[in-house]
Amino acid sequence: MTTVLRSVLYMPGANDRALEKAKSIPCDGLILDLEDSVAPEAKPAAREAVCAAASSGEYGRRTVTIRVNSLGTEWHDADLAAAAKAGPDGIVVPKVNSAAEVLGLVEAMERAGAPEHTRLWAMVETPQAIFNAREIAAASDRLAVIVMGTNDLVKELYAEHVPGRAPLLTSLSMALLAARAAGVQILDGVYNDVKDAEGFLAECAQGRQMGFDGKTLIHPGQVEPANEQFAPSAEAVEDARGLIEAFESAGSGVATYKNKMIENLHVESARRTLTIHDAISALG
Repeated sequence: MTTVLRSVLYMPGANDRALEKAKSIPCDGLILDLEDSVAPEAKPAAREAVCAAASSGEYGRRTVTIRVNSLGTEWHDADLAAAAKAGPDGIVVPKVNSAAEVLGLVEAMERAGAPEHTRLWAMVETPQAIFNAREIAAASDRLAVIVMGTNDLVKELYAEHVPGRAPLLTSLSMALLAARAAGVQILDGVYNDVKDAEGFLAECAQGRQMGFDGKTLIHPGQVEPANEQFAPSAEAVEDARGLIEAFESAGSGVATYKNKMIENLHVESARRTLTIHDAISALG
């Protein structure tokens, strides 16, 4: 079954109202955050609240994950153990830099009793992680998603946030190649200006064209545009059905559709489009 992750929204773990509001937001996924959005003194209480929320069963069809604090911090071990026991769909770990770290995280999850359905989501957000992305993505069957941490990556590169993201394109492409080679999903990073609707749509379109499965978000207002941008359009669905029908009717290795030669690789892409469309339709 295809897991749809067009829109994955960060929600601050220390904010009870935000955790409640998340139950009605039409996003595909939630990242209940214990890291950047939570002050140090609030982290123990946020950990308790987030784990209770994740295990409540009150978020419907949404994919619910918990972002723990990163390896090496004073909160990481307790976060990971508590999140594993809560049994969300995924545990999001910031700044994963190597395959060895992936294996250590998976071992810690299993030691803490994480159920089989709780997968690891690794954030890739440093130059070291980009160079190790292929090994990270392929390190464990328990790793299901790569999450781009573009804000940290910009900082680490001494780069700038600019329209078109030219300073990040190499890193985005390398991580995307790694995810596809390993057969795991990959989410684009956040867009910081929540009032810039035009810029957000442009970045969603860029991410979709590159091949990302969806986008991480920081505001509920970004959810519906992301859902639309990362879903196959009605025209794409119609073309996929027509292409498959033309290929099957031809009864040979090649055929034509709308004056273009098509072969099996085009059919595979068309079937993927329909699989995604059907999975989105099933969400209701």
